[in-house]
Amino acid sequence: MRAAEAMTTTDVLVVGAGPTGLVLAADLARRGVRAMLVERARTLFPGSRGKGVQPRTQEVFHDLGVLDAIHAAGTAYPTMLIWEGDRPGQEWDMVRRGEPTEQVPFAEGWLVPQARTQEVLYARLRELGGEVRFGTGLTGLEQDAEGVTATFEDGASVRAGYLVAADGGRSTVRRALGIGMTGETVDAKPMLVADVRVTRDAPVTDTHWHVWPKAPEGGVAFCPLPSDEGRLFQLAAQFTDETAVPDTSPAGVAKLLATRTPLGEEHIADVPWASDFRARAALADRFRAGRVFLAGDAAHVHSPAGGQGLNTSVQDAYNLSWKLAAVLSGAPDRLLDTYEEERLPVAADILGLSTRIHRAGAEGRPAQRGDEVRQLGIGYRESTLTRETRTDLAQDALRAGDRAPDGRRGGIRLFDAFQGPHWTLLAVGTAPELPLPERPLIRTVRIPAYEAYGAGVFLVRPDGYVAWAGETAEGVPEYLAEVGLGTGGRGGR
Repeated sequence: MRAAEAMTTTDVLVVGAGPTGLVLAADLARRGVRAMLVERARTLFPGSRGKGVQPRTQEVFHDLGVLDAIHAAGTAYPTMLIWEGDRPGQEWDMVRRGEPTEQVPFAEGWLVPQARTQEVLYARLRELGGEVRFGTGLTGLEQDAEGVTATFEDGASVRAGYLVAADGGRSTVRRALGIGMTGETVDAKPMLVADVRVTRDAPVTDTHWHVWPKAPEGGVAFCPLPSDEGRLFQLAAQFTDETAVPDTSPAGVAKLLATRTPLGEEHIADVPWASDFRARAALADRFRAGRVFLAGDAAHVHSPAGGQGLNTSVQDAYNLSWKLAAVLSGAPDRLLDTYEEERLPVAADILGLSTRIHRAGAEGRPAQRGDEVRQLGIGYRESTLTRETRTDLAQDALRAGDRAPDGRRGGIRLFDAFQGPHWTLLAVGTAPELPLPERPLIRTVRIPAYEAYGAGVFLVRPDGYVAWAGETAEGVPEYLAEVGLGTGGRGGR
């Protein structure tokens, strides 16, 4: 943008083109919402940092139409190989392997460098008619009852109905709002993470995640990454000295590997990206301030242990986008309060999980990870948007607020039926006509009896959670009127 331009207007201004901002902008675009995505940097983030795409996030990516590209860009997690000095030893799966089922088609995490995930999401955004304004750093914002005015480094301004901060742990937006973060240092010892390209004769295989837990000066993990340009690994190195200052230069990274592993400096062909950090867990005191929302790392900062940060961030965006679209189409503003109501407790729980996993590993007692990291059990049973009208349900029954499972019945795949910006009124094993008035963006689907649901009627939200459940559809129109939904809407693409 140039200072000489007149003030630009948009429905939603998204600040930060990481995974959170890209998902939010793409989902808004397919809902017909005018959204502007700005990024201070001049390019997308170049490194592998958040490399684990959990099963629930794969379901989100299926809905967004990018899962095939994500799968093509990545690989299954490799088995870990624990080294004793220069001798390979025990093999170990850090994450318990899972088998796909009818209800859970994606049972394991998928290894994709964050930069590739972002490239896939950016391509989808552009396909939907969106764009990123790179080199556009936000310097300030003001809001009133009607909208938000943001100013930028070049003197330009944007007027938006709403603003979403997806600008990372050091969020400029969060600081401008004066929203505090409550947190703690998970580990005072510094870490270095880098992408390292090695030579063909480097003494590590591309089939294993190599770990030197007893390396001098701190443990090292060296994970192979899918790449079309030679042998690429992600290095994660711990320092035992809390006062250490990691050398992130290519020479410093090469020296670290030569000191702690069987690789020599001559085996290091390139270090495309490197960074250092101290593991911290922090949660914003609020996720909403008027017409401004915090999402992703701007709202919660995680230890990388357990691969939860990127996934929690993507699901923030997925929760918020359909609510913004609904309010911009006439739903009451109170719908947006449910974003913080639903996502802040989820983020708090996941921060606790990441911290426990990190500290267990640092203390030499790492446990194999299972369902707790897959994020399939996250739900919103206590949300003010959730209505369960049935009684005497079995303890393990699907309830309103739960994730809506996949499955194939009557020639219909449920995830395909849910895919898109609409709500889905799902009748399972029940024949009566559904007394639903004509409403935009609500699709009716009937399937035979299916044990994952039990017989009944289920209103599935656009983000794949059951909002309302009953024995019949009686009460659905009243529910929609009560929460202010279904009275208007944009089309989707």
